Amino acid sequence: MKPGRRLPRAFFARPSTDVAPDLLGRVLVRALPDGTRLSARIVETEAYGEGDPASHSYRGRTPRTEVMFGPPGRLYVYFTYGMHFCMNVVVGRDGEGAAVLLRAAEPLEGLPAMAERRGTDRARLLCSGPARLAQAFGIERAANGADLVRGRDLWLLEGAPLRPEAIVRTARVGVRVGVERPWRYLVRGDPFVSPGRPARVTD
Repeated sequence: MKPGRRLPRAFFARPSTDVAPDLLGRVLVRALPDGTRLSARIVETEAYGEGDPASHSYRGRTPRTEVMFGPPGRLYVYFTYGMHFCMNVVVGRDGEGAAVLLRAAEPLEGLPAMAERRGTDRARLLCSGPARLAQAFGIERAANGADLVRGRDLWLLEGAPLRPEAIVRTARVGVRVGVERPWRYLVRGDPFVSPGRPARVTD
């Protein structure tokens, strides 16, 4: 697979439910200070949008969520459960407060460096979950706001987008509100998808 060019700003300036499935098959790349290159093919995402009760931006701008409100094409990093970082791609209109959570990826380059951070050399466990993916790539709070379009340390390549029939939609994982929205997208049958169970939709 030839990863191709960087994704442009216009790619991200769309609704989260358009960008999330379109990110599947794209390649996340990080250049480390020591020259090591990390890369992984995205296989699972979740969309979060304006007016979405499960979104961090639902209650408006705060110091924590400011990055979510644009411009698109930047990284929104948050800390969860007092233990883990997770990374999201800011999407939509400038000022909208929308993002796509990167949930899982297939590691392609830099596996030894990922394994050292993760404490395992099992390829399927390196990036199969949002916290695992962030840890494998060494993403912490300092990366919040990073420009994925023009930055030198972290970016997204065209990769190989998937056909609609190769994409599965489910409810999102770990949410208690907005559970009726099928805004989790994953590559059908891919072994690197996270083990997270989607929320149960109730009447």
